[in-house]
Amino acid sequence: MRNPVHVVRFGELKPCRTAFIDAHTPGSDQKENFTIIGGGVSESADQHVHLSDQIGFNIGAAGQPPKCNNSLHTHRTAEVFFVLKGRWRFFWGQHGSAGEVILNEGDIFNIPTPVFRGFENVGDDYGMIMAVLGGDDAGGGVVWAPHVLAAAEAHGLVLGDNGRLYDRQLDETLPPGVAPITPLTEQQLTAFPELPNAAVVPHYVKRYWDLMALSDHQPCPVIGAGALIHDRPGFEVDFVSRGSLTSAYQSDRPEVLMGMRGHWKLTVDGTDTLINPGDTVLVDAGASRTLVPAVSGEASLYRVRPTEDPAGPTLGF
Repeated sequence: MRNPVHVVRFGELKPCRTAFIDAHTPGSDQKENFTIIGGGVSESADQHVHLSDQIGFNIGAAGQPPKCNNSLHTHRTAEVFFVLKGRWRFFWGQHGSAGEVILNEGDIFNIPTPVFRGFENVGDDYGMIMAVLGGDDAGGGVVWAPHVLAAAEAHGLVLGDNGRLYDRQLDETLPPGVAPITPLTEQQLTAFPELPNAAVVPHYVKRYWDLMALSDHQPCPVIGAGALIHDRPGFEVDFVSRGSLTSAYQSDRPEVLMGMRGHWKLTVDGTDTLINPGDTVLVDAGASRTLVPAVSGEASLYRVRPTEDPAGPTLGF
């Protein structure tokens, strides 16, 4: 019988350092990408998939040293981040100049799908952000800004129209029938909105300490129909703090628990599992469970469950 609980420990995450087109571009060449649940959006065959379950969304992560950035891109499906470690600047627009916001540990950002976005570690230490991506098939879902493709080619990386990277530094060539991906034209770029901070930050960003303050509304719906961010990206996100899921419950959907602060004891069908900060735990549908803080002090995590909505958020409120 399948164990209903599947744990990926933070300390056991295996990075891919050649996941995307900007892997050789100075300023972006030190980033690490992690594929935790599902296939993710990596363009490299070198990625390690920790759990291949298809549950309606993907879980990934990005780790970067200070001053390292992730180049401008957009997605065809939802992309939600929360900051696990460090201090991060998120910026958006075709040239990264339309708007920006600084996020600290625990803050969550549901980035509007049709907007070009990038992010940078502006802290003093190695930082980590956790990601939720809409849909089971997130492969090929990344669209890069034209200048990112040009910079990558100048440093030996070419993205094929099959969604795979080819490294000329390793003498790799595009196979027969595969051509370099065609950059977006200026006319095509006009379809991607340039949104100011006032159109993004109030509606798509929620701060960790504001969520912690909602102690009488726990678990707190953060993303979903009727949530603080009232969007329908194909999954819903709840914020869970100390003592909010102490009674046994069941779910008719799989759920993912992502540790943020403190330590939690998850009990499923009588078996205990400890959830630490940075751990990702998939719990199958149907199993009875309780979730309680394992020690005294601050404790929080994010819970993600699939919905029947299309795997891409709307734009506009």
